[in-house]
Amino acid sequence: MSTITKTDETFRDSIATVDAAGKRVWLYPKKPSGKLYDYRKWVSYGLLTLLFAGPWLRINDLPLLMLNLPARKFIIFGQIFWPQDFFVLLLASLTFIVFVILFTVVYGRVFCGWVCPQTIFMEMVFRRIEYFFEGDAQKQKALDKADWDWNKTWRKTGKHTVFLLLSFLIANTFLAYIIGSDELVKIVTDAPSKHLGGLASMVVFTGIFYAVFAKFREQVCTIACPYGRLQGVMLDKDSIVVAYDYNRGEPREKLRKNQERKAGDCIDCKQCVQVCPTGIDIRNGTQLECVNCTACIDACNSIMDLIEKPHGLIRYDSENHIAANTKFRVTGRIKAYSGVLVVLLGVLVTLLVTRSNVEATVLRTPGQLFQKTDHGTITNLYNISVINKTNCPYPITLKVLEPAGGKISLVGTDGLKLPAQGITEGVFFAELPKTALRLTSNQIRIGVFSQGKLITEEKTKFLAPAR
Repeated sequence: MSTITKTDETFRDSIATVDAAGKRVWLYPKKPSGKLYDYRKWVSYGLLTLLFAGPWLRINDLPLLMLNLPARKFIIFGQIFWPQDFFVLLLASLTFIVFVILFTVVYGRVFCGWVCPQTIFMEMVFRRIEYFFEGDAQKQKALDKADWDWNKTWRKTGKHTVFLLLSFLIANTFLAYIIGSDELVKIVTDAPSKHLGGLASMVVFTGIFYAVFAKFREQVCTIACPYGRLQGVMLDKDSIVVAYDYNRGEPREKLRKNQERKAGDCIDCKQCVQVCPTGIDIRNGTQLECVNCTACIDACNSIMDLIEKPHGLIRYDSENHIAANTKFRVTGRIKAYSGVLVVLLGVLVTLLVTRSNVEATVLRTPGQLFQKTDHGTITNLYNISVINKTNCPYPITLKVLEPAGGKISLVGTDGLKLPAQGITEGVFFAELPKTALRLTSNQIRIGVFSQGKLITEEKTKFLAPAR
């Protein structure tokens, strides 16, 4: 019989993937199965479909998502964001960070186990390929210890060949999110000499993804991922996590035939440990390495079925519920935090959707004062820059919206044309009657119109002589 106590924290002095000498311990998790694993598969299939289709999906002839850092051009849900939209992206990023923190405080690392690309690719793609070529955990161990013969050679070669091909596909997909699918097609179809930089990027990305999924694996979650490292700060005893009910399970005792049990429900079969992709024992409590993948829940529930005990020895719950031996319920805290999450999500969507598609900047030409005309009006000279954040070109005209009676005369051109995803600049005179000018520095509104429709406006100063 073995037992643990709530004060026993010695397991935190080491991690499952490193031995006492500091060397890497290679993990061989058993192939999971169960209801939650089936749910995760369907969620993963949907997210993988969206991920690979994303660069090719179009909204208003623009990609669904493109994050072109070198060109400082971002497209989110068919909306183009330029450096001028930095404040919108900053507010959206801060909102997203707060959302992640609150979500983790309430719901733990559900994101890591169900949505994170690292977990989905590792557990639902690469690990399953490994099971196909090498079999379950025990067969993998035996294969690694075996001498190199034809059986080991073709299995290892086949597995790593598929790993490389998948890494190349993933690299191309992520590159498409950066440079766009059209540019990716050019790199693939044109002569290699025309796109040496793009080909080099493909090779580098492919190597990184292959190294992550073939070698680094769970170390990404325990060592490299900042979210995983910060979870200890964000989680508290009311957070919903994958937890072991020690009140019900302890003391542990092996199940022996024809022997009366006086111990807890845990029969110390270690199935929860054997299926864990990060090698931890969930019975020790919440740990840094746990990604809430629920493989241990499925494994434990299957054992409970065999020994005719109820499910839930390992389950989604909070530490406080486990300690108090109470059933999980939706508390006021969960409702309040969830309400805040909904509001933050609404703010984030509103910031992205309500942003103006056309933005104008109107500035008085430096060093130029007002001018008086022969027919009793005052003119000021301005520079205008108009940015088009859409994929549609616009012929534009300028009008004085306020005060009334003003007119605009372009300098050096009959009209302005705003190209798709581009910028146009111009110089113009704004002319106003003296009667509309009460101060030496007046505020006027300039409207930018396209085909008679106001698409944006800008306020600026208009200088006039003292009355």
